[in-house]
Amino acid sequence: MVPIKLFEQKKVRTHWELKEEQWYFSIIDVVSVLTDTSNPRDYWFKMKVRVKLEDGIELSTICRQFKMQATDGKMRETDCANTQQLLRIIQSIPSPKAEPFKQWLAKTGYERMQEISDPSQSIDRARENWQKLGRSEKWIQQRMTGQEKLNNLRFTNDDLRMTILNRNSYLVNRT
Repeated sequence: MVPIKLFEQKKVRTHWELKEEQWYFSIIDVVSVLTDTSNPRDYWFKMKVRVKLEDGIELSTICRQFKMQATDGKMRETDCANTQQLLRIIQSIPSPKAEPFKQWLAKTGYERMQEISDPSQSIDRARENWQKLGRSEKWIQQRMTGQEKLNNLRFTNDDLRMTILNRNSYLVNRT
């Protein structure tokens, strides 16, 4: 059975790709949810043409096709996108329903750029997100301390590897 996700009481067909360990979503279903069009398949076709003309991007090249159960009960090849690809496609949907997604993408992108310029902000944001998920202060502190220890261990192992490589290189060059 193909898993179904609900968004605003509308079905979105999904496919779990085991090799990649990620979800794929039916683009036509997402288009239907975000546009209220009577013909999402036609909307998707016209949108691909429009985006190619305006932006020079071929949206169908970022999609994959999976067999999904159609409304007539038959299994049909369906254009699907993973989360990253789907977010790109949503950016091209000129619909008021897509606007909250676009605003969230802009906010997330801005926050990520801030974190790159000041990495301490990513630590603060991680703490806030864990608090929103209901994690205790003790849990958060243990998690952050554990991550710091893991990072230090990685640095130690990298230093050890470099020392061994340098020693081996010295021995090879000496002979």
